[in-house]
Amino acid sequence: MNPGYVSAVANHLWQSTLFAGFAGLLTLALRNNHARVRHGVWLAASCKFLVPLSVLIALGGQVRWREVTETTQSTIAIVMDEVSQPFTPAPISARRVAPPLTASPLTEILLGGWALGFLGIGGAWWIRWRRIRDAVHAGSPLEMGIPIRAVSSPNSLEPGVFGVFRPVLLLPKSMFDRLTPPQLEAIIAYELCHVRRGDNLAAALHMFVETVFWFHHLVWWVGKRMVEERERACDEEVLRLGSEPRVYAEGILNVCKLYMEAPPVCVSGITGSNLRKRIEQIMGSRVGTELGWGKKLLLVSVGIAAAAGPFAMGLVTARPTQAQPQPPTPLSFEVASVKPNKSNDARSPSMIFPGGRFTATNNTVRALILNAYSISASPYLLQGGPGWIDSVRYDIDAKAGANAIPAGTSNRVLWEKTRMMLQTLLADRFKLSIRRETKEMPAYQLVVAKNGAKLQNSDRDCDASVTACHGFSGNPTRLSGSGVDMYDLALILSSYSDRPVTDRTGIQGLFDLKLQWNPFAARPQAADDIPPSPAAEAREGPRPDLSSLPTLLDALEQQLGLKLESHKGPVEVYVIDHVERPSEN
Repeated sequence: MNPGYVSAVANHLWQSTLFAGFAGLLTLALRNNHARVRHGVWLAASCKFLVPLSVLIALGGQVRWREVTETTQSTIAIVMDEVSQPFTPAPISARRVAPPLTASPLTEILLGGWALGFLGIGGAWWIRWRRIRDAVHAGSPLEMGIPIRAVSSPNSLEPGVFGVFRPVLLLPKSMFDRLTPPQLEAIIAYELCHVRRGDNLAAALHMFVETVFWFHHLVWWVGKRMVEERERACDEEVLRLGSEPRVYAEGILNVCKLYMEAPPVCVSGITGSNLRKRIEQIMGSRVGTELGWGKKLLLVSVGIAAAAGPFAMGLVTARPTQAQPQPPTPLSFEVASVKPNKSNDARSPSMIFPGGRFTATNNTVRALILNAYSISASPYLLQGGPGWIDSVRYDIDAKAGANAIPAGTSNRVLWEKTRMMLQTLLADRFKLSIRRETKEMPAYQLVVAKNGAKLQNSDRDCDASVTACHGFSGNPTRLSGSGVDMYDLALILSSYSDRPVTDRTGIQGLFDLKLQWNPFAARPQAADDIPPSPAAEAREGPRPDLSSLPTLLDALEQQLGLKLESHKGPVEVYVIDHVERPSEN
């Protein structure tokens, strides 16, 4: 079980126990007043077990009552928090981080024991309730001129009121022969008092509390107090209505002699409390006094504190709302020209990033998106979009403002900012809407081969030139990279393989790489592949016979000491939700 749940339950039990203690002190202060008041106090203590204070505290904590940039929690707030939640677990940062463990046997045993107790007590209540229900169904209707239905039952259960919303007065047949008319009238007045007070509903609520919190002795003690005050409250009402104390007391004693089995506490009957003390109070005509203004004010204050106090605690202990920083303004080009390319030459696309400027010639929208979001050319990683994004080509000439690219900006930062400005241009001019998703799919992991990596460290100054680093040139059989890292390599390999490639080498740094291979799968040369320039041909020599070259997988291991491991796992892909053709300018 999660430690947070355990601490929450412990805090709730602590708070409910403390609340019941205050309720007991309050009833002592009200001991000379009407019993109905004390019964209401105990009922509130019972209901507290069903209402965690943490709910009200959390509601108070949601109120945004002030905004500050920095805040320090007050000493009062800390003390209140410690009192209200003494079993709060230590913060995660203060604890040793351990791997997740399975639930401990002790936790499972305790949970199983609670479940057995819950089912056992709930089943016992249900069996007794069914017996009373069957007695009501088997009874004969009685015409008694009272506001509820009355039935006469041949069973030996004592008289009582059954039901919460449609109560029925259940009277045993033998009762009419054993009690005098005045005694019977007093007993019926007593039962009707239960109906007017809604005692069955209050008793049913507490039965539920006892079933859920059966392990807490205080719950059963509160239940006994509720029964005592409930019976005493009805006794006071019967005497107030004019019944003779002696006649009423004799009626109760006769019922107790005749019917030894009491109904469940949710059925308001005659017995259920200290009978001797109760008879003494009836014979002495002890009726509680009305509440004075002082005690009324005390009850109102306690009620307000019980309801509003936790809310106020959450309000005080809540961290004041941090002033929310405004989202940064998206980077954008100062001026940008977007025009369709009508040369019909699919063999000469180009895209360069001279400092503060972006120039793209004869590029498809897909190629622009791939570059803007640094996505590899793998068809798996950019999904969706209409067919024209692969056929219609555009020329773009854009320039960043002086403030966007200050003097001295490093090449890497310049490249990242230009990409972000290209993203803004695509959103503004092409109405591009794109989102990321994580999908389970086949992929490759770039890892170090068993004989170790064979990489040549780069001595290039990547801050000195825009085009010096993080770039590749080549074709479907040859790659040449200058000042590239393993992320760059994994990205470019994704465009040459049938699956996305992620870097798992753990190798840091920049390298100059050369890789030659014989394609391991038939793949026509893509229109966006950049053929080597004549100067590159002169520098690197003629292209060798492809049959003498290894496959891409073998070339990686032989020439770079790396390999691709196949696996299936979560891969982040980009999905085009919407894109439009731009207007010319």
